[in-house]
Amino acid sequence: MSLRAYLQTLHRCRGPREVVIPTMGAAREWMQLGTHPLDFIYAPSAMGQAPSLGLGLALARPDLQITVLNGDGCQWMNLGCLLTIAGCGPANLRLVICDNNSYEVTGGQRTAASGQSTDWRQIARGCGWERVHEFATPAEWAGAWDDLRQLPGPRLLVWRYPPDPSGTVPKSPAPPPGRARQLAERLRALPMAPHWT
Repeated sequence: MSLRAYLQTLHRCRGPREVVIPTMGAAREWMQLGTHPLDFIYAPSAMGQAPSLGLGLALARPDLQITVLNGDGCQWMNLGCLLTIAGCGPANLRLVICDNNSYEVTGGQRTAASGQSTDWRQIARGCGWERVHEFATPAEWAGAWDDLRQLPGPRLLVWRYPPDPSGTVPKSPAPPPGRARQLAERLRALPMAPHWT
């Protein structure tokens, strides 16, 4: 049971008009699976800000599916974004919390929730999210994919798995400013569609 096992389903089934923003451990694992021109590897990152970046993209391009792969430690750093996203209500945003109860890439320190499972469902619903799904195993997630993939958002998905003591810091694939400009150019070149698919 690992983060990579969860990611494999998304990697295999992602749509051609889907922007994926992985950060922290998810960025490391996603790069090893192979990247796509519409990926933005958020490494190095301003911890906790990936959901806000995803929200901006979702509002700017409502015809694209935006998926943010965020660590649980990152989510703790910016709980306020849950209120903002719920208030904006983008139907094309999927936020995944990769929850292993640790700050894996900074040394494996346990989060404040160590020893107990964070009730992300209750937190998100208290912030106004209507659609929250938790998965205890990659198999549960894979089994739910077909039903979930076409449902409107914003949608919060929680993937639970144990910490990886061998987890390393993700390496930036290239200087971030250049990669951000490159993604912007690719998005400008991608014709608008009636809705995300």
